[in-house]
Amino acid sequence: MLHSFTRNHNDLSTEAGFQFEFFCDCCGNGFKSTFIESSTYVKKKKTERFGGFSSMLGGLMGGNRLGDIGHSLERGSSIMGDRLNDQSPAWRREQEAAFDSAQEEVRPMFRKCPACNKWVCQDCWNDEDGLCTDCAPREASYVAQARSRAMQRNIDEAAETAVVWQGKIENRTTVCPRCGKPAGSGKFCNECGAPLGTNRCPNCGAEVALGLKFCGECGTPMQKTGKCPSCGFENEPGTKFCGQCGTKL
Repeated sequence: MLHSFTRNHNDLSTEAGFQFEFFCDCCGNGFKSTFIESSTYVKKKKTERFGGFSSMLGGLMGGNRLGDIGHSLERGSSIMGDRLNDQSPAWRREQEAAFDSAQEEVRPMFRKCPACNKWVCQDCWNDEDGLCTDCAPREASYVAQARSRAMQRNIDEAAETAVVWQGKIENRTTVCPRCGKPAGSGKFCNECGAPLGTNRCPNCGAEVALGLKFCGECGTPMQKTGKCPSCGFENEPGTKFCGQCGTKL
């Protein structure tokens, strides 16, 4: 059974050879070992090539004794190949030796933290404190992270109290004075095309759609004009004093 110096590792071995990858317990970065070719795989390929050559030579000789020998070699090679595909004991011994070699090759890339027993790469090791950066973060990095978190909190707090809109929330539907249907938000009715200008209420000053006889806010009749009874000047509806002679309207 294979035992690793770090629990985070992956076996990349195939029938043709052996390779392993070891990962940092903190950041997850991996380091691959050098590929080692399997000697049992090489022997198998040589045996298969020799068996195939002998079989072909035996067929050319017309099925004599040499052909029988070639057939036997080919059959033996096939059996050996099946056994290697099932990871033979010889292949397993090679794998264990290659795994030990891979660990010795990659181990210098890692440090074991005495506090948490994690195996970490050099990037996750704090040389000053002799611990991994999870147990002892580097001062400069930790200060930068703390400043960033504080900045985010300050921005969130300022955003909570910021006034970004001061309008009045209203939900009004303009009704066309001609067809009586919702007219939309344009200058003309979406249904009949009638103009959608507005008058101003002479009492409260609210905007009232053209054609309406009463103000929707205070109920004041909209037929009231600003004509001065003294001089006859046409003032704006809602004007309290005549703009021509000053007479109270």
